[in-house]
Amino acid sequence: MSHASPPRPLSVAAAGPLRGTLTVPGDKSISHRSLMFAGLAVGESRIRGLLEGEDVLATAAAMRAMGAQVVREADGTWRVHGVGVGGLLQPQVALEMGNSGTSTRLLMGLIASHAITATFVGDASLSKRPMARVTGPLSLMGATFTTSPGNRLPLTMRGLTPAVPIEYALPVASAQVKSAILLAGLNTPGITRVIEPVPTRDHSERMLRGFGARVDVEETPHGRVISIHGEAELSPQDIDVPGDPSSAGFWMVAASIVPGSDVTIRNVLMNPTRTGLVTALRLMGASIEEVGRRDVGGEAVADLRVRHAPLTAIEVPADLAPSMIDEYPVLFVAAAFARGTTVARGAHELRVKESDRIAAMAAALALAGVRTTEHEDGLSIDGRDGDPLAGTGTARVASLLDHRIAMSMAVAGMHARDAVTIDDAAPIATSYPAFLDTARSLGAQPQWIAA
Repeated sequence: MSHASPPRPLSVAAAGPLRGTLTVPGDKSISHRSLMFAGLAVGESRIRGLLEGEDVLATAAAMRAMGAQVVREADGTWRVHGVGVGGLLQPQVALEMGNSGTSTRLLMGLIASHAITATFVGDASLSKRPMARVTGPLSLMGATFTTSPGNRLPLTMRGLTPAVPIEYALPVASAQVKSAILLAGLNTPGITRVIEPVPTRDHSERMLRGFGARVDVEETPHGRVISIHGEAELSPQDIDVPGDPSSAGFWMVAASIVPGSDVTIRNVLMNPTRTGLVTALRLMGASIEEVGRRDVGGEAVADLRVRHAPLTAIEVPADLAPSMIDEYPVLFVAAAFARGTTVARGAHELRVKESDRIAAMAAALALAGVRTTEHEDGLSIDGRDGDPLAGTGTARVASLLDHRIAMSMAVAGMHARDAVTIDDAAPIATSYPAFLDTARSLGAQPQWIAA
């Protein structure tokens, strides 16, 4: 999405209990990787349940530009005929990433060990995000980069074949940086190793194994060591993408805070590296019941029934951060309705997401009448013990082109005395195009208003 179009303000006010059953979009992390790994397999893969938000569509377009055949069937199934590891072609146009940091960083990893040159461009929000955490290790493998000031987009990179295998200790836990290095290692002779200080989401490791790569994981006193054996050959797969726990998080919080609510979210991914929000909300007293837990394609999946419950403030365990980094904004909303002061620390990465999510949520909650204290790595939030928020009056929350800020504050508005108004909710389409339709189906009443 280019956010050069006029902003679309959104207003959300309390409209009573939320009730019903819903499905959320396919998991974004798995959707991105499904397209990339299928695009490097020899043969045709089929993907069902793919998240069709703008971020994932940016990945699909980039893989097409580098030679993969990527086609959506009328029934929503995606067919991908891959080029093989080492077979990526020189793109003839700049790769348009929109707002997708995941697409950018993972594709940079793929390209790093191919002898091609690619230029990455993105929207205003993505172009503010630093890429040094990825360009640094990929440079050690032989890729070269010409970046905009501050290691930002637009940037042009030239891959190297054969690339140089490395052993790299992540200075900060990051699934995107880990994955970029592992993907570069796919086409690199020898063994490429990543050492992560604390476990992060492990979809790359699981899915690469599923496609036929050799990936070893070892727990050591220095952290988890992930090794990928290079010059791999990937085999095509049929993939069913489970529901995105990050998208489900909005409804978990909404049902928890709005009195009388009872919501069931079907087919949610329950990979243990992704369930930090469920853990944190349960520690606060949320009523979240897992129904029909099952295994789908090597990943744990369950239906989640969430009912309104009084929440109590907690000190959020810092070791949950890697498993809920994208869910912190909506966790801050839950904390605003809890009894007592919630302290959430250890989330430094929030400063360099689509926006500075710590500062953005502190400002947004303050506008709605919630007192917060900003820390370098998180927030302390003074909860209202279940009372509705004041709303924002004539003021408008600054979404900063960040889909999670917009959706989190829409959830906050579902239990507010006066409406919560967001200056631009158009970015919601990057990850959850059906968010507002789902809200209405549960009984909420979001309204587009004049800019």
